[in-house]
Amino acid sequence: MISNKMGISGIVIYLLISGFVLPALAEDGFTQADRERLVRVEATQAVFMQQMDKRLEQVDKRFEQVDKRFDELRSDMNARFEQMDKRFEQMTNMFYALSAIFTTLFAAVFGFAWWDRRSILITARKTAREEVEESTRIIRENTITVERLVEVLRSFAEKTPDLKELMRRANLL
Repeated sequence: MISNKMGISGIVIYLLISGFVLPALAEDGFTQADRERLVRVEATQAVFMQQMDKRLEQVDKRFEQVDKRFDELRSDMNARFEQMDKRFEQMTNMFYALSAIFTTLFAAVFGFAWWDRRSILITARKTAREEVEESTRIIRENTITVERLVEVLRSFAEKTPDLKELMRRANLL
């Protein structure tokens, strides 16, 4: 507490000395040279502020140009992406078309092979049937002819004893 009182009293003493003694020690406080210097500083500050304003305007213009460039780039990129989307869509449509063509070709080849196989089998069956019928007809005709020949031989065997013996051995009598 004692040091705290000494710190406060030291501050109070310093303020009294700086507030009363220092202004008394200063000559006039604010001279004409100070005023001229202050005017020059204010003029320089005004010029500096104008230059800063101009530079900030230039920076703003450059930022606007950069923003415009970004907008142009963005629109250009969007246009290119749209073109890529269109190309991808065309490629997809072409893929579907090619798939449809190959599917159609496969179906046509398969259908042709099935039809050809079927028509060949039908033709082969028809030809086989015709040949079997023809062979059957020929066999019937030959059977009739053989039966007639056997009848003729039987009737001739009645007159010829050697032939009769031969026909018995052959089980034709």
